Amino acid sequence: MAADNSAVSVISGFFWPAFAAGGGNAMKWMFWRRREPQQILELLVRQTDLTQRGLLLLEQYMREPLPAVSAELHHVEEEADEVRRVLIDELNRNFVTPFDREDVFALSRAIDDMVDYADTTVDEMVLLGVSPNVFLQRMCSLLVEAGAEVHRGVKLLQERPGVANEHAMRAKALENRVERVYREAVADLFANPRDIDHVVSMLKLREIYRHLSNAADRGDQAANAIADVVVKRS
Repeated sequence: MAADNSAVSVISGFFWPAFAAGGGNAMKWMFWRRREPQQILELLVRQTDLTQRGLLLLEQYMREPLPAVSAELHHVEEEADEVRRVLIDELNRNFVTPFDREDVFALSRAIDDMVDYADTTVDEMVLLGVSPNVFLQRMCSLLVEAGAEVHRGVKLLQERPGVANEHAMRAKALENRVERVYREAVADLFANPRDIDHVVSMLKLREIYRHLSNAADRGDQAANAIADVVVKRS
């Protein structure tokens, strides 16, 4: 069937601009398509940039629980959400991806969840009147390290998959360390309950601890997604 510049065809659920073979529009389309895998990788790296920035702000809040730090973290989380929306739009519109679209989606979601939990942690600390303590500081410090490993893994995923996998394994090890601190913190909470006020404080802190545990778990999921990509490319 003859095609004009305005026609579209549907192939496997994706819209493809139809073009006449050899035409100038065809060459422009082919060049544009060639850019798409790189653009998706750039968006993933941008996500990890913002997540790492958010985790650093979370760590800062545990030392300096100031409204300005909380506000900046919330702004970073919103920016990260917008980058993820753009990435998902690219996945929906384009057929060519740097690796399996399911892996792109899983990696993007896990990275985004890390900064979401960072923002939720600070929001609920403010709402519940929870002050930073040594356990929160230790967990956040480890989360910063895990975020950095995920960031390095994503940056190297295309060019140095083997090295990217090493960073993923380090992120997984850091998740285990966060979980150990989490269990230590919960055990400390329940060691010597004294009165009803102490019990209320215990429940509040346990909720905050859980958010950080979940953030570490999402770091582990991001590391698994990186490892999945490496295995499929080997």
